[in-house]
Amino acid sequence: MYVIVILALVAGFLALRLYSVLGKRTGHEQQPAAVQPDERPSSVLQPRAASANPAPAAALGESLIAPEAENGIRAIIAADRQFDVGQFLAGAQGAYGMILDAFWTGKRDDLRWLCDADVAESFEHAIDERDAQGHVLGNKLIRIENAQIVEADLRNNQAHITVRFDADIAAVTRDKDGTVVGGTMTDAVTTHDLWTFSRSIGNADPNWKLSATDEVE
Repeated sequence: MYVIVILALVAGFLALRLYSVLGKRTGHEQQPAAVQPDERPSSVLQPRAASANPAPAAALGESLIAPEAENGIRAIIAADRQFDVGQFLAGAQGAYGMILDAFWTGKRDDLRWLCDADVAESFEHAIDERDAQGHVLGNKLIRIENAQIVEADLRNNQAHITVRFDADIAAVTRDKDGTVVGGTMTDAVTTHDLWTFSRSIGNADPNWKLSATDEVE
């Protein structure tokens, strides 16, 4: 399984490992090249060095955390002094792009590394169906308009954080001859996804896993 991640990948989290799980996305896809063990994507969902005074959830701004998630974030911060909301969200955005790309390009090894067994299996099933139809995806993540923590809780030492992603994606599907059979790269479609990342607090493995996904209107 490839460690996700799924997050500030853009800023430097790419040096860390990503370990996550994607749920039910099957509408964004593409096809790949085998990844060697030393080529595994870096994780962005690792906590950074412990902070003596981590910022309380309330001080991070409503744009980062929905009100209903604040108590859960406070509980996670209390249990894990290395947890940082800003870093987590930055990494989550990086993870979002990495996992979607792995799915679109059919990188099965990457998906096993980035997702848990159930999610990886779900993705691989979708890839198998796509391959059977001779379809190849040419999708592209144009931009992430917004990323916000909308749910968070700590249960039995298991931390769960759900992030809402509002993103623009250009999607096109071609057949084996390269003929476009669906979508277009000229118009991006706005998507709204809920991705839940989970981690066992105190576990030797510091990486978060993408444990579920959903789509919202």
